[in-house]
Amino acid sequence: MSSPVKSSSLDPIPSFLVREFIDVLLPYSTKMINTSLAQGRLPSSQKHAIVTPLLKKPGLDTADMGNYHPVSNLSFMSKVVERAVASQLNEYLVANDILPPFQSAYRKWHSTETAMLRVWSDFLMAADRRHVTLLSLLDMSAAFDCVDHSILLHRLRYAVGLSGAVYNWIESFLSGRTQQIAYNGQLSGTQYVLFGVPQGSVLGPVLCSLYTAELAHTVARHGLLLHQYADDVQVYISTTVDDSAHAVDRLAMCLADMEAWLKASRLHLNPTKTQVMWLGSQQLLARLDIADVPVCRPPSVFSSQPATWAW
Repeated sequence: MSSPVKSSSLDPIPSFLVREFIDVLLPYSTKMINTSLAQGRLPSSQKHAIVTPLLKKPGLDTADMGNYHPVSNLSFMSKVVERAVASQLNEYLVANDILPPFQSAYRKWHSTETAMLRVWSDFLMAADRRHVTLLSLLDMSAAFDCVDHSILLHRLRYAVGLSGAVYNWIESFLSGRTQQIAYNGQLSGTQYVLFGVPQGSVLGPVLCSLYTAELAHTVARHGLLLHQYADDVQVYISTTVDDSAHAVDRLAMCLADMEAWLKASRLHLNPTKTQVMWLGSQQLLARLDIADVPVCRPPSVFSSQPATWAW
């Protein structure tokens, strides 16, 4: 009953009718969900999606396919099953302190506001110490669509500790998925989905967060700070002006290791959306003389002229 009242062309009846006659349908839906969980298997009929490309922002070039979000429209009952799984999985992750501590997306009591407050608080405390902060704003390209299923399942088993029917159910959820593209009133042919988690699903965002959780360990090894919101990553370091060149080198080495980890995970950073900036008081920023900050190591080198933000 808490699910959004949205219907899909894949639904045999509209979702509002399911809610209206829930007293009659509840025993059957309960039996279906419990059987799916007990057997560790999601029926093939609930693994098909109608994908609608939606522009990320109004006014973007409609001819550039990179400007679209591929939103998966799934059947209503498949999302009900996912909610049951996501609820139990989240309880397990919270009870065992497994969720990435600095990932603010798809979690209760976390949001863009908490992400902003944590990062901004770190900047202000650094300023109180008369330090400047070098901030890099990174974007992972199509992270949801590039998740490697075998790597994800390996991490769920050995890093998260899933096994038995739970592991089998998530493996079934990921495998054998199909999709069709809806555009301009037309449907494409059916294609198998070999990579990624569906955008628009209930469980997909949680799985994507667990897939990239190890990225925090890479940043911590370099002594830098990290905060994430979905596939947006903020990595930053505070330093004195006199030691700013060393801070740039540490950030460059950290980003190079991050890029290597992402490549091994079948992901990559989008240099066109990467921004670098210095933050600090006007007096301290006026003493900085660093023109370029290397964001990635060879073979692909992207040097950014950092902006400054003073208060």
